[in-house]
Amino acid sequence: MTAILFYVFAALAVASALVVVGQRNPIYSAFGLIVTLCSLSVIFGLLGSPFIAALQVVVYAGAIMVLFLFVIMLLGVKPEDRESGGTLKAVALALALALAAEMGVVLLGADQPPASSLDASTRAVAHVLFSAPYLYAFEATSILILAALVGSIVLARRDA
Repeated sequence: MTAILFYVFAALAVASALVVVGQRNPIYSAFGLIVTLCSLSVIFGLLGSPFIAALQVVVYAGAIMVLFLFVIMLLGVKPEDRESGGTLKAVALALALALAAEMGVVLLGADQPPASSLDASTRAVAHVLFSAPYLYAFEATSILILAALVGSIVLARRDA
């Protein structure tokens, strides 16, 4: 039963990710990203990592996506008018080939640690995240998100 749920939510994650990329309306694309993130949360839960699953929903599907929708609505982004350009198709083909190569490596059994040796408890994740090497990256990310929010507000005010 777990394997069936895994494959169902993996297919849902891939399908909604394709909606994110292929949608012309940015609001629909953001909603597709929410479905993708929630599907990934279920997959993490099925793989025995409830803390990462909860973080996926609370942080990404909750806070970050609210920020994305806020910026999209604040800027008044309109649906994209696409032309049939070759550059977009070339980038899509390159990304598809990279994804196929990564899937091949995973399916052929690259050296990965067994799942039982990974410690995904709250204490272990917090220790790694807030220790010296990753603390600076964590803080830099928060400053980057704040700068993006301030930049979007400045761009929105310029139009008004």
